Amino acid sequence: MPETRPPLFDFAAARNARARAARLGGDRFLETAAAEGLADRLAAVTRKFERGLWIGDKIAPQIAPFAAHWSCAAFDRHEILPAQGPFDLAVSLYSLQAVNDLPGALVQIRRALKPDGLFLAALLGGGSLTELRDAFAHAESQTRGGISPRVSPFADVRDAGGLRQRSGFALPVSDVERLNVRYTDFFALARDLRSHGMTNVLTERSRAPLRRDTLAALLAHYREHHSQDGKLLARFETLYLTGWAPHESQQQPLKPGSAKSRLAEALGTAEHLLKPR
Repeated sequence: MPETRPPLFDFAAARNARARAARLGGDRFLETAAAEGLADRLAAVTRKFERGLWIGDKIAPQIAPFAAHWSCAAFDRHEILPAQGPFDLAVSLYSLQAVNDLPGALVQIRRALKPDGLFLAALLGGGSLTELRDAFAHAESQTRGGISPRVSPFADVRDAGGLRQRSGFALPVSDVERLNVRYTDFFALARDLRSHGMTNVLTERSRAPLRRDTLAALLAHYREHHSQDGKLLARFETLYLTGWAPHESQQQPLKPGSAKSRLAEALGTAEHLLKPR
C-alpha cells in the first residue's frame, strides 16, 4: 500500500489563527497594502462587474465598489468552495494561503466564473520571511541537531502562471510587490504575524514550546545576520495573480510558424545564423 502523506496545512489551525487575528485586531498593514494593490489592478479593467465572489469571510472595503452585488464564500475543511455562480469577478486576499490543493481550488474558482470572468488574487510570495526561516534553521540545527517546519512554504512567481493555465484560466498575468519591514525586536515581528493570522499552521509543525536555548540562538543569529542600524529586517512579497475564464472573444496565441515577417526586421537588426557545434 502506498504511504499516504498528511496534508501540508492544518485546516483547524488555519481557522483558529484567523479567528485569533480577528480578536486581536492590530495594524494589518500587509492586508491593507494587498487590498490596495488588488484595487489598483481592478481599476485598470475597463469593465463593470455585476456579480462578484469574495473568497473569504469579509470583503475588503477597497474592493467593494468594483461589483454591484457580492457573495462571500470560503473553502471548507474538504477544500470545497460553496459558491453559487456564475460570477463575473472573483477576488482572493490571502485566503488561498493555506489551501493544500491549490490547482484544485483554482479549478473550482474558474468553474464559478462566467466565460470571460476575471479572477484576481493576492498571495504571499516565495521571498517572504526568508530571514525568519534562516534564523529558525540555524537555531534548531545548533541546539537540537536538526530542523522542524517553522515557516510555511510560499508560492513562487515563476510557477504561478503555470498553475493558472493548468486550472483552465486564460491570459494569466503575475507580478510581485516587495515590502521590507524593520522591527525593534523579534517579538514585534511575532505580534504582527499573529495579528495577520500568519502563524505556523503546518500539519507537521512541532507542538512543543520553543526551548529557551533555541530561542536565544534564534535571536542571536537574527541580530547578527538580518539587522540594520539596530533594527531586525523582515521581507514580505505579495504575488498578484490575474486570470480569465476562457471565452472565444479573447486573444488567442498564433500557431508556431505562422508569422509573416521576421523578428529581425521588426527590430531593425541583422540576422545571423548560428553554426551547429
